[in-house]
Amino acid sequence: MRACVRLCLLTVALLATPLTAHAEWKPVEKIEPYAVSGQSGAELYRSIGEKGPKLGIARAIAYTNFKLTWGVRNYKPGAKDCVLTAGRPKLIITYALPKPSGPLPPAVQKSWDTFIAGVSTHEKVHGESMVQMVHDIEAATDGLTLADDPKCSKTRAEVVRRLGAISKARVQASRDFDRVEFGNGGNLQKLVFSLVTGP
Repeated sequence: MRACVRLCLLTVALLATPLTAHAEWKPVEKIEPYAVSGQSGAELYRSIGEKGPKLGIARAIAYTNFKLTWGVRNYKPGAKDCVLTAGRPKLIITYALPKPSGPLPPAVQKSWDTFIAGVSTHEKVHGESMVQMVHDIEAATDGLTLADDPKCSKTRAEVVRRLGAISKARVQASRDFDRVEFGNGGNLQKLVFSLVTGP
């Protein structure tokens, strides 16, 4: 369930695309379903374990990923200073969610609907954290000005430092959220238990 953070990609995109004042923007959200099979909750969950998104050596129930690029961003060197001007972010959030490959018995379908609604809500929290991350990047870098940096080298290094701190905080918050959700009595633990022990 952990959301993937592609810090290297994000950093390269931020530095390579040269941040307009904060313009209104909205993320693009997509769902990429993966097929699972079974005629009971236990069978469906077993299929999730076999076919779910692979994260390292384990598989997850669902997965939230993102791609972040920026419109024109300029590092503007002056006689002595460097100013980073704003660009419009483009954030694409992709949710990988399980989907039964065929019809389910009515009671199992009802149980599945409850399960997938809860999983989707969980993943949406990860998506919202990615949106907040972009807002944090905007706040931390738009109009960033460093004195005595005519070649903008110190400014670029400072952007990388700030990006690293923002990304690290988001990853930790995501892990903390998952730990609670999957912990004893956590929401996802309850959802899985209800699915597996249901019809």
